[in-house]
Order: sequence, then structure tokens, then C-alpha cells
Amino acid sequence: MSYSLVDLNLQQFPDAYLAGTWRVESRALHSAPQTAPLAQATHLHLHEEGLRLDTLGTPLSGDWCVTRDPLLSRPYLEFSVGGETVRALITRLRRSTDGLYQALVLYFQSGLELVLTQP
Repeated sequence: MSYSLVDLNLQQFPDAYLAGTWRVESRALHSAPQTAPLAQATHLHLHEEGLRLDTLGTPLSGDWCVTRDPLLSRPYLEFSVGGETVRALITRLRRSTDGLYQALVLYFQSGLELVLTQP
């Protein structure tokens, strides 16, 4: 099914838009290690109780939060998984006009880029 998507203002979207189950649509590793849990993710479940990361192996649990830099209010998703904390810049968030479909692009300092979709 084809959706008409609109880009959301990254400085003003509600954090609640990020909650839910996200499917990894595509990934670009660039210089990121292939063994990193987020590089192997198939689904990210972002809920109030925490984070569940589905990988090709064993699912992992952790925490997540949204942070914004104080100067430009750029949004970041911060993940704590497997004793490691990593931060990803949210570079794009798109949403269908009916709110049923979303696409999210995350860029990590390691060079990993994830494109996530809901549902």
C-alpha cells in the first residue's frame, strides 16, 4: 500500500510519536561494526517500560529516551542496551496524514544509519 507522507518539524514533534514497534526497513553500516546490537536489529520496540531490541539472535532489553540539544533543539534517541549507551540523531520523521504509517531515519555517531517504519 502506498502512503502519502509529510515531513514533521523535528524541533516540535511530540516524543510520543516515537513510541511503539518499529521495523528496520534498511540499514547502512558505513564504518559501524556489524556486531553492534543496533546494527543487527530487525525490530525496535519503544515503550514506556523500556526498549526491546529484536535481533537475528537473542532479543535484548534496555532503556530509551529522547533528548534535544539546547542550542538548536535537534532531537536524539538515546539507547541503553547491553551495558552500552549510544545516541542517534533523528534526521527525518515522516508520517501519513491519517497517522497510521511513519518512517524514521536515525544516524549514529558510529556511522550506522537505520531507516525504521511503523507499522
